Amino acid sequence: MRLVTFQQGASAPRIGALDTGAGQIVDFSGADANLPGDLNGLIALGSEGLRLAQAAIDNAGDDARIDAADVRLLAPIPNPLRNVLAVGRNYHEHAQEFHDSGFDATAGATAVPEFPIVFTKPNTSVVGPGDPILTSLDPTNSVDYEGELGVIIGPGGRGISKEDALDHVYGYTVINDVTARTLQHRHKQWFIGKGLDSFCPMGPVILTADEAGDVREFHLTTRVNDEPRQDAKVAALIFDVPTLIASISEGITLIPGDIIATGTPVGVGIGFEPPVFLKPGDVVSITIDPIGTLENPVE
Repeated sequence: MRLVTFQQGASAPRIGALDTGAGQIVDFSGADANLPGDLNGLIALGSEGLRLAQAAIDNAGDDARIDAADVRLLAPIPNPLRNVLAVGRNYHEHAQEFHDSGFDATAGATAVPEFPIVFTKPNTSVVGPGDPILTSLDPTNSVDYEGELGVIIGPGGRGISKEDALDHVYGYTVINDVTARTLQHRHKQWFIGKGLDSFCPMGPVILTADEAGDVREFHLTTRVNDEPRQDAKVAALIFDVPTLIASISEGITLIPGDIIATGTPVGVGIGFEPPVFLKPGDVVSITIDPIGTLENPVE
């Protein structure tokens, strides 16, 4: 399933499933009034929630189907229960790119980290497809993009093993880990430079793990104004998805609906000489096959 949160006109946000073949959204509120009203609630139901959602899709009448062109997609989880967990320097070439850029105030002697570098982005930084990235909130004019795979946790837990980790994945989405590079360097940590409002675009869907296939074969590409910038398979991660889940959960309990942004490949703006930062009027498009494309204008 491709699960979405959407808004139709001025109505309250609702959840449903995107039928890409028909170009329609199945509105769960119209298909089954007993389903939760947001994806946090649906995720908390686990496999039973997925069963109910599939039944709603299978039995949906025309009155529960809406043309996708007639709605606005929001971030699949517009209001995460906790901060988004994010991982830095997790592709070899990008680790070197960032190390060499002069913007990493935390780097040691080597570019590639020995253990995962984990930070968080405030849940208030989350926006959806088509929402603007607000460069005006960065007084240093150093806003950069980072296309990333987002992992949505289903069954939570602490001390999750690498062998069992993928059993705790509910699904996958696309994330842009937008970063004010000068703020990131100035504060000697990443929370402020990466946590400004609008600095975590997410979407357009959650592709559920049962239909996702092998996550290592996912292919990420990023374009700025249709210019190719990033191109990598998820298999190139330094620390793969099971390792990240095991590392984070070793002493921190993950809960249903937690979101992990897994890191970005080479090709960000600071990799250019001189750096090429985002400016008003730009458009950033991040595609992860088979999830979909997340596109956001820059203001």
